[in-house]
Amino acid sequence: MRHNVSGRKLNRTPAHRKALYRNLVTALFKHERIQTTVPKAKEARIVAEKLITFAKRGDLHARRMAARKVFEPAVLQKLFEDIGPRYAERAGGYTRILRLGPRRGDNAELAILELVDNTVRPKHTDSLKRKRARKVMEAQEKAEAKAAIEEAAEAEEKAEAEAEETVEASEAEETAEDAPEEVEASDEEKEEKKED
Repeated sequence: MRHNVSGRKLNRTPAHRKALYRNLVTALFKHERIQTTVPKAKEARIVAEKLITFAKRGDLHARRMAARKVFEPAVLQKLFEDIGPRYAERAGGYTRILRLGPRRGDNAELAILELVDNTVRPKHTDSLKRKRARKVMEAQEKAEAKAAIEEAAEAEEKAEAEAEETVEASEAEETAEDAPEEVEASDEEKEEKKED
């Protein structure tokens, strides 16, 4: 029985779990919007809301308590100078979880954890649209490459045909030049024979 035992184990040791929460919260404050699984988002939300409450207090002790969870100095500074004052009038509920659906590889339920009233414009979350657009671009590039290859092949064939025509024309000229000499020689031989 797990009476009064809060929190998810997430199949990790306690040290690994704490590091995971620190990394998730740091990324959330850095980018103001992260994508993860639903259980991780629910657990990271608890830590993030406590840290935002520390940032709203803004004193030295609160900064030191937040520094235990946020290891990047730039992110800690952003938390206390930007994010904390932004939610000064809000009593709680600084984050929201948006469910995205199952992940393709292992069918894990994905979610977006983001700050409420964030200033960051959301990127395209629909990976299918991006994949389709990428496929269309690749198909167009392949078609263009194929057309270029076909044009190059046609140009080579034309060049070969022209080269063959020039070779045939030069051979015909050579045979035409050789033929009159033979005819002339035969005429001279005829005259010599007549004289004999």
